[in-house]
Amino acid sequence: MSETGHWVYSIAIGGHGFSFNLDTIFTMWFAMLVVLAFAYISTRNLSIIPGKLQAVSESLMRFFWGILDTMIANDNKKHVPLVASLFLFILIANLMGQLPLRIIHLKNGELASPTNDLNLTAAMAVIVLIYYVGMGLKKKGLKFFLHEFSFTGIIMFLVELLEMITRPLSLAIRLFANIFAGEILVTVALGVFAYLLPLPVMLFEILVAFIQATVFMMLTIAYVSSATGDEH
Repeated sequence: MSETGHWVYSIAIGGHGFSFNLDTIFTMWFAMLVVLAFAYISTRNLSIIPGKLQAVSESLMRFFWGILDTMIANDNKKHVPLVASLFLFILIANLMGQLPLRIIHLKNGELASPTNDLNLTAAMAVIVLIYYVGMGLKKKGLKFFLHEFSFTGIIMFLVELLEMITRPLSLAIRLFANIFAGEILVTVALGVFAYLLPLPVMLFEILVAFIQATVFMMLTIAYVSSATGDEH
Protein backbone atom coordinates (compact mmCIF):
# COMPACT_ATOMS: atom_id res chain seq x y z
CA MET A 1 0.00 0.00 0.00
CA SER A 2 1.44 3.38 -0.99
CA GLU A 3 1.44 6.64 0.92
CA THR A 4 -1.59 7.71 -1.11
CA GLY A 5 -3.62 4.76 0.17
CA HIS A 6 -3.83 3.08 -3.24
CA TRP A 7 -2.74 -0.40 -4.22
CA VAL A 8 0.09 0.57 -6.54
CA TYR A 9 1.55 -1.89 -9.01
CA SER A 10 4.77 -0.87 -10.76
CA ILE A 11 6.15 -2.35 -13.95
CA ALA A 12 8.99 -1.53 -16.34
CA ILE A 13 8.14 -1.39 -20.06
CA GLY A 14 10.83 -0.58 -22.59
CA GLY A 15 13.14 0.71 -19.89
CA HIS A 16 10.49 3.09 -18.50
CA GLY A 17 8.72 2.62 -15.18
CA PHE A 18 4.92 2.74 -15.01
CA SER A 19 2.68 2.62 -11.95
CA PHE A 20 -1.00 1.61 -11.82
CA ASN A 21 -3.51 2.04 -9.01
CA LEU A 22 -5.01 -1.45 -9.15
CA ASP A 23 -7.79 -0.68 -6.66
CA THR A 24 -8.99 2.15 -8.92
CA ILE A 25 -8.86 -0.10 -11.97
CA PHE A 26 -10.87 -2.86 -10.26
CA THR A 27 -13.56 -0.54 -8.86
CA MET A 28 -13.72 1.39 -12.14
CA TRP A 29 -14.43 -1.80 -14.07
CA PHE A 30 -16.96 -2.84 -11.44
CA ALA A 31 -18.83 0.46 -11.86
CA MET A 32 -18.72 0.04 -15.65
CA LEU A 33 -20.10 -3.50 -15.39
CA VAL A 34 -22.96 -2.27 -13.18
CA VAL A 35 -23.91 0.36 -15.78
CA LEU A 36 -23.64 -2.14 -18.65
CA ALA A 37 -25.66 -4.74 -16.75
CA PHE A 38 -28.38 -2.18 -15.99
CA ALA A 39 -28.50 -1.12 -19.66
CA TYR A 40 -28.66 -4.73 -20.87
CA ILE A 41 -31.30 -5.94 -18.40
CA SER A 42 -33.54 -2.89 -18.80
CA THR A 43 -33.54 -3.13 -22.63
CA ARG A 44 -33.57 -6.92 -23.01
CA ASN A 45 -37.35 -7.36 -23.23
CA LEU A 46 -38.82 -4.04 -24.29
CA SER A 47 -42.60 -3.83 -24.50
CA ILE A 48 -45.30 -1.24 -25.12
CA ILE A 49 -46.45 -1.66 -21.53
CA PRO A 50 -43.17 -1.21 -19.63
CA GLY A 51 -42.22 -3.15 -16.55
CA LYS A 52 -40.71 -1.46 -13.51
CA LEU A 53 -37.12 -1.58 -14.72
CA GLN A 54 -38.03 -0.43 -18.23
CA ALA A 55 -40.09 2.40 -16.73
CA VAL A 56 -37.09 3.50 -14.63
CA SER A 57 -34.77 3.44 -17.65
CA GLU A 58 -37.28 5.37 -19.79
CA SER A 59 -37.62 7.97 -17.03
CA LEU A 60 -33.85 8.34 -16.98
CA MET A 61 -33.74 8.85 -20.73
CA ARG A 62 -36.51 11.45 -20.54
CA PHE A 63 -34.47 13.19 -17.84
CA PHE A 64 -31.39 13.36 -20.08
CA TRP A 65 -33.40 14.38 -23.16
CA GLY A 66 -35.14 17.11 -21.19
CA ILE A 67 -31.86 18.61 -20.00
CA LEU A 68 -30.34 18.45 -23.48
CA ASP A 69 -33.45 20.06 -25.01
CA THR A 70 -33.14 22.88 -22.49
CA MET A 71 -29.42 23.54 -22.97
CA ILE A 72 -28.76 22.58 -26.62
CA ALA A 73 -31.20 23.84 -29.22
CA ASN A 74 -30.65 21.61 -32.25
CA ASP A 75 -29.54 18.03 -32.93
CA ASN A 76 -29.10 17.28 -29.24
CA LYS A 77 -30.15 13.63 -29.10
CA LYS A 78 -26.78 12.45 -30.40
CA HIS A 79 -25.17 13.63 -27.16
CA VAL A 80 -27.35 11.36 -25.00
CA PRO A 81 -24.91 8.38 -24.99
CA LEU A 82 -22.05 10.50 -23.60
CA VAL A 83 -24.21 12.40 -21.11
CA ALA A 84 -26.01 9.30 -19.82
CA SER A 85 -22.82 7.25 -19.61
CA LEU A 86 -20.99 9.95 -17.67
CA PHE A 87 -23.83 10.51 -15.21
CA LEU A 88 -24.52 6.83 -14.50
CA PHE A 89 -20.86 5.86 -14.28
CA ILE A 90 -19.93 8.76 -11.97
CA LEU A 91 -22.98 8.13 -9.78
CA ILE A 92 -22.20 4.42 -9.34
CA ALA A 93 -18.50 5.16 -8.84
CA ASN A 94 -19.27 7.82 -6.20
CA LEU A 95 -21.66 5.55 -4.32
CA MET A 96 -19.07 2.79 -4.15
CA GLY A 97 -17.33 4.76 -1.42
CA GLN A 98 -20.38 4.20 0.80
CA LEU A 99 -21.09 0.58 -0.16
CA PRO A 100 -20.01 -2.49 1.86
CA LEU A 101 -17.18 -3.01 -0.64
CA ARG A 102 -15.33 -0.29 1.22
CA ILE A 103 -15.07 -2.34 4.40
CA ILE A 104 -13.25 -5.11 2.54
CA HIS A 105 -9.64 -4.38 3.44
CA LEU A 106 -7.17 -5.76 0.97
CA LYS A 107 -3.57 -6.51 1.79
CA ASN A 108 -2.51 -3.48 -0.22
CA GLY A 109 -5.50 -1.13 0.00
CA GLU A 110 -9.28 -0.97 0.00
CA LEU A 111 -12.07 -1.00 -2.57
CA ALA A 112 -13.04 2.66 -2.24
CA SER A 113 -14.68 4.89 -4.82
CA PRO A 114 -12.64 5.09 -8.03
CA THR A 115 -13.51 8.78 -8.33
CA ASN A 116 -11.30 9.51 -5.30
CA ASP A 117 -8.38 8.99 -7.70
CA LEU A 118 -7.42 12.11 -9.66
CA ASN A 119 -6.10 9.91 -12.48
CA LEU A 120 -9.63 8.69 -13.26
CA THR A 121 -11.36 12.06 -13.00
CA ALA A 122 -8.64 13.65 -15.15
CA ALA A 123 -9.13 10.92 -17.78
CA MET A 124 -12.86 11.69 -17.91
CA ALA A 125 -12.04 15.39 -18.22
CA VAL A 126 -9.79 14.65 -21.22
CA ILE A 127 -12.63 12.65 -22.82
CA VAL A 128 -14.97 15.63 -22.35
CA LEU A 129 -12.34 17.99 -23.82
CA ILE A 130 -11.79 15.81 -26.90
CA TYR A 131 -15.55 15.36 -27.35
CA TYR A 132 -16.61 18.97 -27.23
CA VAL A 133 -13.68 20.16 -29.36
CA GLY A 134 -14.51 17.40 -31.87
CA MET A 135 -18.18 18.39 -31.91
CA GLY A 136 -17.23 22.03 -32.39
CA LEU A 137 -14.99 21.19 -35.34
CA LYS A 138 -17.66 18.93 -36.84
CA LYS A 139 -20.31 21.64 -36.57
CA LYS A 140 -18.28 24.74 -37.48
CA GLY A 141 -15.10 23.46 -39.06
CA LEU A 142 -12.10 25.75 -38.61
CA LYS A 143 -14.51 28.55 -37.70
CA PHE A 144 -14.72 26.85 -34.31
CA PHE A 145 -11.19 28.03 -33.53
CA LEU A 146 -11.93 31.50 -34.89
CA HIS A 147 -14.90 31.66 -32.51
CA GLU A 148 -13.04 30.29 -29.48
CA PHE A 149 -9.76 32.11 -29.91
CA SER A 150 -8.79 35.68 -30.65
CA PHE A 151 -5.69 35.77 -32.83
CA THR A 152 -4.97 39.42 -32.10
CA GLY A 153 -2.05 38.56 -29.87
CA ILE A 154 -0.03 35.58 -28.76
CA ILE A 155 -0.75 36.26 -25.08
CA MET A 156 -4.52 36.25 -25.51
CA PHE A 157 -4.31 33.15 -27.70
CA LEU A 158 -2.36 31.28 -25.03
CA VAL A 159 -4.75 32.43 -22.30
CA GLU A 160 -7.80 31.26 -24.27
CA LEU A 161 -6.10 27.94 -25.11
CA LEU A 162 -5.37 27.44 -21.42
CA GLU A 163 -8.99 28.29 -20.59
CA MET A 164 -10.26 25.67 -23.05
CA ILE A 165 -8.07 22.99 -21.46
CA THR A 166 -8.75 23.94 -17.84
CA ARG A 167 -12.55 23.98 -18.22
CA PRO A 168 -12.95 20.18 -18.11
CA LEU A 169 -9.94 19.74 -15.82
CA SER A 170 -11.73 21.85 -13.22
CA LEU A 171 -14.46 19.20 -13.34
CA ALA A 172 -11.86 16.54 -12.57
CA ILE A 173 -10.46 18.38 -9.57
CA ARG A 174 -13.91 19.25 -8.20
CA LEU A 175 -15.17 15.67 -8.44
CA PHE A 176 -11.98 14.17 -7.00
CA ALA A 177 -11.78 16.66 -4.11
CA ASN A 178 -15.40 16.23 -3.03
CA ILE A 179 -15.38 12.42 -3.10
CA PHE A 180 -11.94 12.13 -1.51
CA ALA A 181 -12.81 14.59 1.27
CA GLY A 182 -16.11 12.80 1.90
CA GLU A 183 -14.42 9.43 2.31
CA ILE A 184 -11.86 10.92 4.71
CA LEU A 185 -14.73 12.43 6.73
CA VAL A 186 -16.50 9.06 6.94
CA THR A 187 -13.27 7.33 7.96
CA VAL A 188 -12.67 9.87 10.73
CA ALA A 189 -16.27 9.53 11.90
CA LEU A 190 -15.90 5.75 12.03
CA GLY A 191 -12.80 6.10 14.15
CA VAL A 192 -14.29 8.58 16.61
CA PHE A 193 -17.90 7.43 16.91
CA ALA A 194 -18.18 4.00 15.35
CA TYR A 195 -21.96 3.58 15.66
CA LEU A 196 -23.86 6.89 15.64
CA LEU A 197 -21.97 9.67 13.87
CA PRO A 198 -21.01 7.90 10.59
CA LEU A 199 -24.66 7.32 9.55
CA PRO A 200 -25.68 10.97 8.93
CA VAL A 201 -22.28 11.65 7.34
CA MET A 202 -22.74 8.69 4.98
CA LEU A 203 -26.27 9.84 4.11
CA PHE A 204 -24.87 13.28 3.33
CA GLU A 205 -22.19 11.72 1.12
CA ILE A 206 -24.87 9.83 -0.82
CA LEU A 207 -26.48 13.21 -1.57
CA VAL A 208 -23.07 14.58 -2.58
CA ALA A 209 -22.62 11.60 -4.92
CA PHE A 210 -25.80 12.56 -6.80
CA ILE A 211 -24.92 16.26 -6.82
CA GLN A 212 -21.40 15.73 -8.16
CA ALA A 213 -22.61 13.40 -10.93
CA THR A 214 -25.22 16.01 -11.90
CA VAL A 215 -22.71 18.89 -11.83
CA PHE A 216 -20.23 16.99 -14.02
CA MET A 217 -23.00 16.15 -16.48
CA MET A 218 -24.48 19.68 -16.58
CA LEU A 219 -21.12 21.38 -17.15
CA THR A 220 -20.26 18.85 -19.86
CA ILE A 221 -23.51 19.74 -21.63
CA ALA A 222 -22.71 23.44 -21.20
CA TYR A 223 -19.30 22.97 -22.83
CA VAL A 224 -20.80 21.01 -25.73
CA SER A 225 -23.51 23.65 -26.12
CA SER A 226 -20.89 26.41 -26.22
CA ALA A 227 -18.85 24.52 -28.84
CA THR A 228 -21.78 23.63 -31.12
CA GLY A 229 -24.10 26.60 -30.59
CA ASP A 230 -24.82 29.05 -33.39
CA GLU A 231 -22.98 32.34 -33.29
CA HIS A 232 -25.00 35.50 -32.73
